[in-house]
Amino acid sequence: MLLSIISPVYRAENTLDQLVSRIQACITEGEFEIILVDDASPDNSWRKIEQLAEVHSEIRGIKLSRNFGQHYAITAGLDAAKGDWVVVMDCDLQDRPEEIPNLLAKAQEGFDVVLARRIDRQDNFFKRLSSKIFYKTLAWLTGSEQDETIGNFGLYHKIVIAEIIKMRESIRYFPTMVKWVGFKQTTMDVVHAGREEGNSNYNFKRLFNLALDIMLAYSDKPIRLVVKVGMLVALSGFVFAIYNLYKYLNGEIIVAGYASLIISIWVLTGILLVTLGMVGLYVGKTFEGVKNRPIYIIEKEI
Repeated sequence: MLLSIISPVYRAENTLDQLVSRIQACITEGEFEIILVDDASPDNSWRKIEQLAEVHSEIRGIKLSRNFGQHYAITAGLDAAKGDWVVVMDCDLQDRPEEIPNLLAKAQEGFDVVLARRIDRQDNFFKRLSSKIFYKTLAWLTGSEQDETIGNFGLYHKIVIAEIIKMRESIRYFPTMVKWVGFKQTTMDVVHAGREEGNSNYNFKRLFNLALDIMLAYSDKPIRLVVKVGMLVALSGFVFAIYNLYKYLNGEIIVAGYASLIISIWVLTGILLVTLGMVGLYVGKTFEGVKNRPIYIIEKEI
């Protein structure tokens, strides 16, 4: 059995030595490969990957031509993986390599996917809060259950990876893709380690943009919501018109009200702009998709 361990790399030159040594120490049976995907990291991460690959034959390095994003780097690793089982984990050591044997043992119970559930997240308050808001918003927008304790870290059978690889849409979010393909999935509680150094590259703005992209790619709920709001406003307008017609016929209105006219214009104009903006976002994402550009570009491999 060959095990492929994929880790997207960004600002990790000081943690890669420890990542590799800990993976090697915890996998004592079977063959394995470590695929490190450098997402155009601005530090010397690629040079460190080259050095490690010269010493350890099980390491494969992939350098992307620019910063495509974490989930695009994961896709590059999945495309290159040859294992019967695939582990996806972050490079910052918050996903502990020591949990890999536990994930493998759980999979032997008959599961195709074992997702690591972080029972006690070792992130700062802002990161935990922003993640909770992100997942709650994502769950509401997509109409599917989301668990903020589950990220990319997990074990995946090759049949699952084969189906995910077939999904070549331009917007990538690995956990949602895993959930969509199905198969027999379970979760397992794992210890979440503290960050060895640096801060997370996901700030609130990036999380918001990511949630927006996922919403546009996997859900039509915003369009449905806009339609419902439009129908509600139209119904309210109809009732208001009947009410004013009744008052006019009874001689209660001599001069039409200026306030009601202005309010109607502002409300309807705002709704129209929101509707056009929402449709424009969907059209824009569709335009990106039909270009059929590559999901990522590889600059070097080792």
